[in-house]
Amino acid sequence: MHDDDDDELVNDDEYCICVWRDSMDLFERFYSGVSLVYACGNLDVEGYHVALITIQAQKMYFFKLFSVALASIMKLLLITVLGALLAHDRFDILRENARKHVNAMVYFVFTPALIYSSMSNTLTLNSVIMLWFMPLSILGTYIAGTFLGWLLIKIVRVPPHLHGLVLGCCAAGNLASLPLTVVPAICKQKNNPFGDEAICHRNGLAYASLSMAVGYTYAWSFTFNVVRIYSPMISDAAKVDESSANSKFESTTDPENLLKSSCGALIMDADIAKPNGGMKPSEFECKVPNGQTKVPEKPKFIKQLKLLVEKIKNMKILIAPSTMAAIMGVTIGIVPQLRKILVGDKALLNVVQDTLTMLGDASVPAMVLLLGANLLKGLKGIGKQVPLIVGIIVVKFVALPAIGVGIVKSAIHFNLIHHDPLYQFVLLLQYALPPAIVVSTITQMFGVGEGECSAIMLATYACSAILLTLWCTLFMWLVI
Repeated sequence: MHDDDDDELVNDDEYCICVWRDSMDLFERFYSGVSLVYACGNLDVEGYHVALITIQAQKMYFFKLFSVALASIMKLLLITVLGALLAHDRFDILRENARKHVNAMVYFVFTPALIYSSMSNTLTLNSVIMLWFMPLSILGTYIAGTFLGWLLIKIVRVPPHLHGLVLGCCAAGNLASLPLTVVPAICKQKNNPFGDEAICHRNGLAYASLSMAVGYTYAWSFTFNVVRIYSPMISDAAKVDESSANSKFESTTDPENLLKSSCGALIMDADIAKPNGGMKPSEFECKVPNGQTKVPEKPKFIKQLKLLVEKIKNMKILIAPSTMAAIMGVTIGIVPQLRKILVGDKALLNVVQDTLTMLGDASVPAMVLLLGANLLKGLKGIGKQVPLIVGIIVVKFVALPAIGVGIVKSAIHFNLIHHDPLYQFVLLLQYALPPAIVVSTITQMFGVGEGECSAIMLATYACSAILLTLWCTLFMWLVI
């Protein structure tokens, strides 16, 4: 080609290029805004011209992808701002008591309904077999995030009462609202890299729903208990219970206190009344004022029994409403007989399923509003948490995505994942998400680190507008 043609090719806004017939579909599929024609005549197609058009088209596609990801983040940020306004003194709608009540609704009603409806609607026995790697991949994000969070705690020297918050933010990603908005939005693009728009949207919604359901289950099972364990309120209560139990044990076993007790006095009287000064085991009993016989307590046995009861109560906490909802959703999804009764337009109890779906739709907006309501506290203390915030940003948007690429690419290499670029993209996306909004809800429930959590959420979600877009672009390049 002549030099004039080269200049015209670079400078014109609307340009064309000669490409091979076999490459035509490839260009039309991935790059929009480029006018393509077939090679003809005596024109000599040179490789650097093709590379030039490819780079320019990638830039155009990157900006489209950037706008999609930015729009998804902006939806959450706008609801967050609304929550902050509702909690401001001028409006005073989301007060402290109101936030606690909304938290209770999210924990006991909205989130379980969302998890149940998502799992029962999207999961079948075939999909469970096909997508078996996704729960393991999400578990990998929690394991890697927890380890990195532990390193961050040691490096930054985080105060003890914030350990649960840091571990939760590093481990739990926003597997709910972001995949449900980013993945379908990418599929709706006219020239999306994942093929047919309708098929991409249907599969992408199923992958995102499963990701959300599994992520919610992990978040409420892991993050909830981590924050609870490190909560000063729970720790102080445990110390008080232990000290009171020890004091009671000492008072009942101390000989002097035993002599002063009513039962001890009766025993001593009976013992003295015996001619030989002894006492038979069958006569070891005492009378209480109402005349009933009372068997003396066995302190060690009673203490062990109380500890067993406390452990059983703690096990009940692990079985959160969201966990029960996940179990029910999986059961109904994979059992065809139950699925026909509840799921589908022709199902007998379809109205029940639709009702739970409506309740579940309120989960994400309610949590984002609560996040915004706590935002004012975060703005006041954001300056003191700069090292911690920077560390969490590095963990969530640098270290974890790099680990995710290694895990997913290894799984692809060993044929553990079926060859579906969209499915692989969703798996990679799970490692590059900002902290889960549910962390803010949990900190609100226990009243620990609310201000710090709001500051972390504000900084990470602001950075995700750019960093998440960059990772999405890289992930699509890796799977296509």
